[in-house]
Amino acid sequence: MSIRVAVIGAKGRMGSQAVDAINEADGLELVAALGSSDSLETLLEQNVDVAVELTVPKSTEANVRFLIEHDIDTVVGTTGWTAESLSGLEDLLTAHSDTAVLIAPNFSIGAVLAMRFAELAAPYFDSAEVVEIHHTRKLDAPSGTANHTAQRIAAARKDAGLPAVPDSTESDPQGARGAVIDGIHVHAIRQQGMNASEEIHFGSDGEALTIRTDSHSTSAFMPGIVTAVRSIDGYTGLIHGLENMLDL
Repeated sequence: MSIRVAVIGAKGRMGSQAVDAINEADGLELVAALGSSDSLETLLEQNVDVAVELTVPKSTEANVRFLIEHDIDTVVGTTGWTAESLSGLEDLLTAHSDTAVLIAPNFSIGAVLAMRFAELAAPYFDSAEVVEIHHTRKLDAPSGTANHTAQRIAAARKDAGLPAVPDSTESDPQGARGAVIDGIHVHAIRQQGMNASEEIHFGSDGEALTIRTDSHSTSAFMPGIVTAVRSIDGYTGLIHGLENMLDL
């Protein structure tokens, strides 16, 4: 039996490609493609199994809460989530214990692997910083991918008992050292002509390691979205990161 799928944000760059990818994927049936002016109530008439939420940060939380309240498994590609909003979803999911929500900072398999490689490398280097580059249309900074990468690096360093990353900066009135996420500096660049890129820099005395991933087109995210839609029925609760659905 096919998985009945809805795409919310179907007229955006990611959403329109997700519509095509789902239409082309074996075992998936696209039953709804909603734009910003369409009511979510439409989904209740279509007996949707999985919703793919690809809107904008100001809309995504309300959309996902609606989907949870109606027990629809949801794959979320919209970034900009805060710790508070994620906690709110977890609380809501306790009352809908058979429902699953995946929030994926990145659906690119290359980006997911880069985050995993960074997590493995983190305990072996003194310094770690993240640089992300995106197109100028991106609404949030730093990216969800960079934020997630920094958190995973910090957790791996903490588990290894490492001290804080060395940094002698005493004055930075212009914010040149970037954001600091769990002790890891993250730098965001918005550049015309780019799509999505991340560099993860590690260093110790006498050596350096750079891990880089580039997504040249939103088509790079489609295999991950399809994988998530096919897999989410086997999960419950809040899942943070596509890596949790891959054998990594």
